[in-house]
Amino acid sequence: MIRAFYPKLMKEPSIFNDVLGPVMRGPSSSHSAGALRIGRMVKDLMGGNLRRITVEYDPNGALVTTHKSQGTDMGLVGGLLGWEPTDERLKDYEMHLGNSGIEIDVKYVDYGATHANTYKLTMENGEERHTMTALSVGGGMIDVIEIDGSILSLEGDTYECLVFLDGAESATHPSLASATPHLEGEKPFARFSKVTEFSEKDLESICAVEGVLMVRVLHPVLPILKGESDLPFRNCVEMESYNSDLGLSLWELALRYEGARSGLSEEVLFERMMALVAIMKNAVEEGIAGTEYEDRILPPQAPHFQEKKRKKELLQSPLVNEIILAVTAFMEVKSSMGVIVAAPTAGSCGTLPGALIGSSRFLGESDENLAKALFSAGMIGVFIARGATFSAEEAGCMAECGSASGMAAAGLTTMAGGSLAQCLSSASVALQNSFGLICDPIGNRVEAPCLGKNVSAASNALSSSNMALADYEHLIPLDEVIESMSKVGKAMASEHCCTATGGLAITPTSKAIERKLNKIQC
Repeated sequence: MIRAFYPKLMKEPSIFNDVLGPVMRGPSSSHSAGALRIGRMVKDLMGGNLRRITVEYDPNGALVTTHKSQGTDMGLVGGLLGWEPTDERLKDYEMHLGNSGIEIDVKYVDYGATHANTYKLTMENGEERHTMTALSVGGGMIDVIEIDGSILSLEGDTYECLVFLDGAESATHPSLASATPHLEGEKPFARFSKVTEFSEKDLESICAVEGVLMVRVLHPVLPILKGESDLPFRNCVEMESYNSDLGLSLWELALRYEGARSGLSEEVLFERMMALVAIMKNAVEEGIAGTEYEDRILPPQAPHFQEKKRKKELLQSPLVNEIILAVTAFMEVKSSMGVIVAAPTAGSCGTLPGALIGSSRFLGESDENLAKALFSAGMIGVFIARGATFSAEEAGCMAECGSASGMAAAGLTTMAGGSLAQCLSSASVALQNSFGLICDPIGNRVEAPCLGKNVSAASNALSSSNMALADYEHLIPLDEVIESMSKVGKAMASEHCCTATGGLAITPTSKAIERKLNKIQC
């Protein structure tokens, strides 16, 4: 299998877009939530009138082997039907698709995809036809890179008004002077981008322009809209320089960053984080109580672990056992289609909440302190998102559980009252310990060995945090660790990057599990 890489554009990540989110159902954020967001943009492009869609996956990527089992089909259908990522109907998406009148044709075509999660889409409704190429780039984040043959980049954090024209000369009309022209494709159009909605007056004015054939508005699919580029810092070195005379903690610096990135007040941002705390805590409680879902490999284990812990039949490491319990509970809610926060991905969703909530349950920490710890974790995630990736298809489980472990280490260090330097040290050590971690889903499901890797990642975070609090030398600065992580990811074989074609995924037992689960689905 050829390893293809998507040329990353330098972007300004958001804690609530790229790192702590999406809030979702499904086995995989890049497959389920990312696909759903792409589907939502397809629905808007077709003006809500879709009858047939052809989906082409490149065999050189990851989706040929994973689109059925890891939630891509479910997410894409949910988006085409206009659902939110938390919609309970996602569990029964096939029934709802059958009732919708939309026909989906999936094909495997070698077209030289530049990213492992590439969606080449052709949509029709009997009156019009459009094409779209989109990428799911990790953690539910997307990038639409082509519409009707014109190259662009839409990440779903703006309102987009596409003005389709009868010819390239129509783009010269004064009313379209501030629009971006896209004239190279089969359907020329001009594009307006805003962070506020287009009013009826705006649209009427555009429609009145001579040569305009049709107008389509693509709505944002991300919670935080595109912000200003005037940020206080973009990496650890810049952050430490910015903080030299301020003496702020990591969570306070995270608030400064996200405030500049989003334009929202610190009070509003803290409220948003408290809402995520509530969702995470609820998922842990739900998982401990026990979950049910047919299409899964492992039985619910959190209740059993809780009982063993209560009877003191486990090795007595109370804090570690609280973390294991919380990680397990969170992962089992994810595997049973419950509502979770992907932090930073669904495949690694147990690591950060499990480490922080397990610790807070043991230590009796307040929800406010949990929120502060999550801000610290989110800031580390921003640096990783900017300098490396959260996509297992690009860098194996190092990108998912490894990143989550580094984030969790900083969060735990914040919870323990550690300094900014200690937070960065703990994140550096945790990431160093995760290099080369492969992604090899058993039975082609995001369940095992994911659970064990999440537990290990949370344990790594705890150890790394204590090492930093004891002033161990981390030696390599976090910025350099993230840069190295990106290089290691590029050197990893595609068989070990969430393609289900290497590692434990191709053992005889794994294949037998996959066949059994596929029979259940049928």
